[in-house]
Amino acid sequence: MCVVALVPAAGMGVRLGESLPKAFVPVGGSPMLRLAVDGLIASAAVDHVVVMVPAELVDDARRLLPAAGAVAVSVVVGGAERTDSVRAGLAAAPDATHVLVHDAARALTPPSLIARVVAELRAGRRAVVPALPVSDTIKSVDAAGEVTGTPDRSALRAIQTPQGFEADLLRDAYAGDTRATDDAGLVELLGATVHTVPGDPLAFKITTPLDLVLADTLVDRTLATRQDGLAHIRPLDTSASPLDAPGGTPDTPGDRLETPSATVPR
Repeated sequence: MCVVALVPAAGMGVRLGESLPKAFVPVGGSPMLRLAVDGLIASAAVDHVVVMVPAELVDDARRLLPAAGAVAVSVVVGGAERTDSVRAGLAAAPDATHVLVHDAARALTPPSLIARVVAELRAGRRAVVPALPVSDTIKSVDAAGEVTGTPDRSALRAIQTPQGFEADLLRDAYAGDTRATDDAGLVELLGATVHTVPGDPLAFKITTPLDLVLADTLVDRTLATRQDGLAHIRPLDTSASPLDAPGGTPDTPGDRLETPSATVPR
């Protein structure tokens, strides 16, 4: 069994409001991409990691990611859309028997969650996704904004990553041009059963400025508490992102304290 993790990291993350591509935005001093890859490696469940980035950032990504170790890390050119990036990652992993697709923006995902997904694949599941119960009341609305219904939230789940698949199943799902909001959605269209495992609140997606503040705060707290899932995070990482301009790239005045080596939350 060869498990390859694909990490799409070509998105710009407009909603985050940063000047850097989303995956390269620092959280607690380390780029999200580095934290996400470190988490995959720390899970001890992955044999190879393939990262897909914009063509102009391939060299930058290679410099900030681990160059050597028990788990090989490769960087390839991604595409304009997430699906294009995943296709590029699949092409770079022809020997994979099982594939994880993991969002770089879920940078704080605990390694134990990653291992849990892979364990289900090893047990024979063809498709596995982490899921959390939905706590908010959900409404369906029409184009005019009028409520059309209230689904029973007990049957609803918020889906996270990594999402795990038999490699051939995911390759078949990506053989066409069908679009979906996640990889499991494409697999569902093939009629395959998707199994869920309990997700983790720390696997939230860093999408908005508020998410970034929360992530920074969580990483900062690991200085005092090294709990499962955060032990792989180095909140005061001294290896600055190669994308950092001299002196750092502040968000807005007063938001962060810039040091020569890292971006540290106040």
